[in-house]
Amino acid sequence: MSHHFAGPDFGFPGGDARFNFTDLYAFPKPGDNSKSILIMNVHPSFGVNPPGPTPIEPFASNALYEILIDTDGDAIVNIAYSVKIMAAPGSGQVATLRRIEGDSLHRTGDDGEIVADGVAVSTGGDSKVMTAGDIRFFAGRRSDPFFFDAAGAINNLTFTGDDFFIDKNVASVILEVPNAALGSDSLKIWARTVDGSSGSWKQVDRGARASQVPFLAGDQKAAYITAEPANDAQFVATFAHSLEHAGGYTPEEAARVASGMLPDLQPYRPGSPASYPTNGRALTDDVSAYFLGILTNGKVTSDGLSPHKDLMAEFPYLGPPHGG
Repeated sequence: MSHHFAGPDFGFPGGDARFNFTDLYAFPKPGDNSKSILIMNVHPSFGVNPPGPTPIEPFASNALYEILIDTDGDAIVNIAYSVKIMAAPGSGQVATLRRIEGDSLHRTGDDGEIVADGVAVSTGGDSKVMTAGDIRFFAGRRSDPFFFDAAGAINNLTFTGDDFFIDKNVASVILEVPNAALGSDSLKIWARTVDGSSGSWKQVDRGARASQVPFLAGDQKAAYITAEPANDAQFVATFAHSLEHAGGYTPEEAARVASGMLPDLQPYRPGSPASYPTNGRALTDDVSAYFLGILTNGKVTSDGLSPHKDLMAEFPYLGPPHGG
């Protein structure tokens, strides 16, 4: 383990941006508290380390992108909404949405009940929304709603007000789901990406709470992103080490704070207003300000940025992709 805080690691898992999980959002459907909106964002259109544009295709083919739900508080999945991405005949990609019940994270790629099949993955300004009964589903490129001064974070948290993500895109899985289908009125949720190109399905990345992995996982990042939340206690010491050196915490304080950040799950009470980190996450929640206060032990509490202006009032809620 290193003996200093080296700063954030914005590298992509396995060097492949298509498997990089970025953000998870959960909030009541505007105007209808009986339904929830779940958004999993992956694959930034531009990288920081290394710098430059990432692949054009939104998702990796022969891959799974999953939103996982713990309904009973044991940090083990009970319900999964799993999106399988495959290459489309000719060109492009298609997505199949499945709902999987059970506590296993081992996949065959054909698990669970098919909710929507053969849905075209959107790449431009058009949003190909599929309605299947009482569920709405979108998969494709959208404008990244995350707002943060990434350059300032790398530069010893010296922020200049430059929003790195203001003109960037992500690949999004967006669901509108009845609360009754979520299994409980008090949930813990997270997301993961899974690679099936080798013939077996292997978890590549995962997360729930904003910014924890790049800032706190340190030299345990590879082990962390391929682990399950139920086993996150093994990473408390790693998180605490980073907090000590980034925020000047005492070892005891750092361990206490780190323990409160793990397991990496996002609480969500369907039907209640979203407010990060205690209940889901709205698209306008300033998660960076919250995280910076923890990281620095209150020394830095904001990067001075505001939510993006291209958010939509209706499904799929994220703005059209830039350049599309």
